[in-house]
Amino acid sequence: SSYEHKLNFKKSKEACLSYIQDAMLQKQWERAAEFLTFYVESLEKDYSREHVGPSEMIWRIGTEILCHHSHSSMKEFNCFMEQMKTFGVKRYLKASILNAVCLEHVFHLLCNGQIDEAYQNLSLAESWRFGEQTAIQNKEMKLIQAYRGLLDYYSWSKQKNILLEHGKCLDGFADLSVEQEMHNCFRKAAVNLKEIIKIPGVWDLFVKCYVDLLEFYGDHNEARQVLNEYAYNSKFPANPNAHVYLYQFLKRQGESKKSLISALKILHDIVPSHELMIDFNTMLRKSKKRKRRRLGLEVIFAVLDYAGWKENVKAWSCLARQVKQIVISEKHLGWIKKEWSSRKDWWPAFHFSRYLAKRNWQENESLSYEKALVAGILLGKDCKYFKYVSHQGCKAQVKRFRMLKKFVNRHNPVCLRISG
Repeated sequence: SSYEHKLNFKKSKEACLSYIQDAMLQKQWERAAEFLTFYVESLEKDYSREHVGPSEMIWRIGTEILCHHSHSSMKEFNCFMEQMKTFGVKRYLKASILNAVCLEHVFHLLCNGQIDEAYQNLSLAESWRFGEQTAIQNKEMKLIQAYRGLLDYYSWSKQKNILLEHGKCLDGFADLSVEQEMHNCFRKAAVNLKEIIKIPGVWDLFVKCYVDLLEFYGDHNEARQVLNEYAYNSKFPANPNAHVYLYQFLKRQGESKKSLISALKILHDIVPSHELMIDFNTMLRKSKKRKRRRLGLEVIFAVLDYAGWKENVKAWSCLARQVKQIVISEKHLGWIKKEWSSRKDWWPAFHFSRYLAKRNWQENESLSYEKALVAGILLGKDCKYFKYVSHQGCKAQVKRFRMLKKFVNRHNPVCLRISG
């Protein structure tokens, strides 16, 4: 009967899919490919239009198999992707999935250096029109166009480099030809990149490329507006990179310290361990305003709360310099004490153990010096880290370690006020 046929068909598909999953889990890619072939053939024989899900499943499974299969080639990957596009349309696959298939195909082409083929695929996907156009499909189409804009930007960049690096060697006609090609690529890239970054989202690469285009042609006001919108528009998700790009732009434009500090302050609130916090600390530490210098101390303490900074000489040097200045002047000792009070229970084991003292001394003398100075100020002259490093430094007859030991011993009463 028709019912029995459908039931048996469903069972055989489920069994085949189970074999595929089992083969993939065991990394038996050739076996998985064979079963997937049978699975696709069985679907091709089913003329009903109610099965939409398998098309997406085949795409995801097939892509994974082809990426790991020992005999997979670019030709086979291209063939599979084209089949998926045809199969997807025939099976009424959602436009969003077809767009995803197209983009994955494009990324694979780009990874294999096939720039022109990738561009052609994006242009083809842009020309697709099927089903009712929804707001979501319009956004997805803008994404397709945006990636085409990236490839136009890539072409523009190549032409720009030719003009900048070999301009003097080109004759007038060739020079004009390159400039025309550049402008043509700029126009196409700018239109598509500008559209995608109007939609709230994380568009880092698109924003960077668009700003690069604007800056090259001297449209700094437009570039500033784009970056401000990207960083401060509440409709966009919180994104540390947005503030990084704004800061870098402001720095290139020679903006005031106030503007630079403002950009980095927000970045500090979002990612206190960001690498630009060293720049932030340096600016704040050199400020004449007490409030900024106080913030600078907070910033550098916060940076060193993270394991990734444990052995960063520059970070320890920034902290050592600032706490040393405070101890010498005996002004604002409360700043250090406040920061230390929330860390004194875990920083000694995290940063200032005897084991770390030995390892730091063996691997990086400069690091051990900066850390020993900070340890001596925060924990006093009896600190294990300070005692070991200062002893080794003096034994090696390194002058700055003798001076370090004298400094901590001389200011030990002040150091005890901080650690107490």
